[in-house]
Amino acid sequence: MNILLLGKGGQVGWELQRALAPLGTVNAFDFNTPGPEQAPELRADFSQPEQVAALVRLLRPDVIVNAAAHTAVDKAESEPDLARAINATTPGLIAQEAAAIGALLVHYSTDYVFDGSGHAPRDETAPTGPLSVYGRTKLEGEQAIQASGCRHLILRTSWVYAARGGNFAKTMLRLGAERDQLKVINDQIGAPTGADLLADVTAHAIRATLASPALSGLYHAVAAGETSWFDYARFVIEWARANGQAIQVAPEAIEALPTSAYPTPAQRPLNSRLSTQRLQQAFGLTLPHWQVGVERMLREIHGK
Repeated sequence: MNILLLGKGGQVGWELQRALAPLGTVNAFDFNTPGPEQAPELRADFSQPEQVAALVRLLRPDVIVNAAAHTAVDKAESEPDLARAINATTPGLIAQEAAAIGALLVHYSTDYVFDGSGHAPRDETAPTGPLSVYGRTKLEGEQAIQASGCRHLILRTSWVYAARGGNFAKTMLRLGAERDQLKVINDQIGAPTGADLLADVTAHAIRATLASPALSGLYHAVAAGETSWFDYARFVIEWARANGQAIQVAPEAIEALPTSAYPTPAQRPLNSRLSTQRLQQAFGLTLPHWQVGVERMLREIHGK
């Protein structure tokens, strides 16, 4: 089986290179990766939709996994055309090419397609209502893929992190070591989800969907449980303190703030809870609690 992985340099893309390897030959590309020998000028540059479509036509993979996205949520507000090209137009063209060659397309979406109201976890049938350019363009990408008629798996996720690269936990550890006080938002609720977990779920889902095409469709894929950014920060800092890391901030000096106290260009959903019941039932998976993945990541970055 030939697999085309797009967006190999991101957190999820990096983990996918590992997780997809047992399934077949993985051809991994980023925006600056030279094209194949027949067309070295081609790039998987999602700001150039036709170029990415041409790469798919040339390689004719059995499976396409798209881990590329414009994820700079605030920056997207000032560059909506670029965000739309990367998050919607290019995935839509890839989907058309996938339909033409009979390939399975895997694509990642986000909790930001919802308006964040209420307190209940949303399932895949819940009405969407994005609050930001990022959320709107990711929803447009979903819709373009669904309209193409290609076999697809769209996995909506949230609060993605990895040991590789920057993430919220690393920022909190740095600030906790430097400062006497921290202020962290406590009214946004979601599930921190490891890139490694997403990659492993993807590999399982691909294998199952190739065997049973009826499994194609939209799924929510996040770690179990829920937390706020405030409680996430406290968990990370207390784990570090208990494991001998130099932490300056005292537990009582971590202050909870509402989102309204920290204005940003893009509005964030307050309720990012996603129900994963459909995914777990369809693929026979059990998703671990978010604390399990975060602790594993912390042990990895600190060599514990």
